[in-house]
Amino acid sequence: MAFTRTYDGDEPQRLNKWLGQSGVCSRREAEGLIVAGMVSIDGETVTDPGRKIEPGQTLTLSDSAEAELASGVTIMLHKPLDFVSGQPEPDKVPAIQLVIEPNRVGPWPFEGEEPAEDASLPPIGRLDEDSRGLLLLSNDGVVAKAVIGPQSTIDKEYLVRIAGDVTEKKLTMLRYGLMLDGRQLKRAHVSRMESFRLKFILREGRNRQIRRMCEMVDLEVIDLIRVRVGPIRLDNLPEGHWRVLTAEERAALVGQG
Repeated sequence: MAFTRTYDGDEPQRLNKWLGQSGVCSRREAEGLIVAGMVSIDGETVTDPGRKIEPGQTLTLSDSAEAELASGVTIMLHKPLDFVSGQPEPDKVPAIQLVIEPNRVGPWPFEGEEPAEDASLPPIGRLDEDSRGLLLLSNDGVVAKAVIGPQSTIDKEYLVRIAGDVTEKKLTMLRYGLMLDGRQLKRAHVSRMESFRLKFILREGRNRQIRRMCEMVDLEVIDLIRVRVGPIRLDNLPEGHWRVLTAEERAALVGQG
């Protein structure tokens, strides 16, 4: 069944903007679908990217549009230490270099070869060079918007080994009360697992956030591993290995975003 959605806004809005804000696809992807004649409003095919949708009108994406949006690739990688997530400096090693046949777990569910080392699979959310764990790499605009878009509600879970005296006061400050770069942090879920091991669940990803939060309460991060992004868990994926997200996992990820 084709994708349909009724616009419930108060004022007319450009189609590409509404589709982007709704998490269906990016604005650029929306423009491409519209020009290709894959979008209709109340049964009328629309080809003008500047067209606005009126309150109460129903938009429909053709089957071919849905197939095109779902054609992107999303990979989950267990990133080791000393690899950087995105475009590196000359002396740094990008995580995409690990996405090769010997490191793959499970089948490659698409036609053709696996992505090359220089493939366009940008990281969906940063994971620092001195951190390890679950890293998503994707050229799927819908997935990217769901995970790191401004309206995303997807949380990320980290297991952190620390050095220092963990007190209830410090835990309370970590959960709520800290500011970074002049802005209040969103409430974090922080719990003690062992004497020197904490679990963080965050709904934002500020630069080196957990390390900086810990420094502010006189704690030092010794090891940090990301074990979950929304419904996607690292589980038993070996370090340095990768696999492709299933269609069901993609739907769950987009649904949570």
